Amino acid sequence: MQKRVLIITGMHRSGTSLITQWLTKCGLQTGERLVPGGNGNIEGHFEDIEFLKMHEEILADHNLPTSGLTVGHVAQFTVYEKEKLRSVIKVKQQLYDQWGWKDPRTCLFLDVYKELLPDACYLVILRDYQSVVSSLLRREFKWVDNKYMARKYFSRLVWQQFRRSRRMVKFYNDQATEYLKVWIAYNQDILKCIKTLSRDAYVVVNYSMLKNEDAQVFEYLRDKWNLALKYSRFKDIFKENLIGPDVAFEQYIKDKTLIAQAVALQDELKGYMLTD
Repeated sequence: MQKRVLIITGMHRSGTSLITQWLTKCGLQTGERLVPGGNGNIEGHFEDIEFLKMHEEILADHNLPTSGLTVGHVAQFTVYEKEKLRSVIKVKQQLYDQWGWKDPRTCLFLDVYKELLPDACYLVILRDYQSVVSSLLRREFKWVDNKYMARKYFSRLVWQQFRRSRRMVKFYNDQATEYLKVWIAYNQDILKCIKTLSRDAYVVVNYSMLKNEDAQVFEYLRDKWNLALKYSRFKDIFKENLIGPDVAFEQYIKDKTLIAQAVALQDELKGYMLTD
């Protein structure tokens, strides 16, 4: 039986955790140890800890933030780094006939994974830049908010009544442009990758599509990629109340050409989305 490997890739806050949770319920092996839930993903991150730790280690070794929220790239992988990735892949291949993993940082490693797994299939998760940047701003500011809300009563009161709104505006002003640049960089990497693949090696979806068309996506994975999966309804795990509102962050973007660039990139990627 031919080994089937599914690389689940997409920008942070794009619904990759949600879709990987669904695939896990459908029977895909997505890791022996998964990152548990936490701030921003209470249902779980569904990231394979082995791949996550390797990605973080490589980013740190190249002086890049381990969060992966960067426009920087690893200029050149060392032999050691490639062999470490290769060794984990080898173990997975020995253990499973079909498997996959999810970690948004994978977008920063697509070139090396194409080399190490030339026959892999790519499930690309696309989410609009407005929602992604909004989600990042809300999640990261929540860390600040939680820090102040953990203080004593008077400090909490001053924070809530006088400082929170001003700090939020400053935080959005400081971070919105950077998060938009990261969205652009990640999706440029994805677009560059899929342009080098055969049309049968990738599919582009979003979680909004899965709310209504999960059967179509499931059938593609099963029939086109021969993944032995058992259908489970996406709507059973999708919780609308966990999707926060968009932030009107465009006012904090001084370089408006970035927004035009994001719109054009988004439109181009939509052209690759799964259709009937």
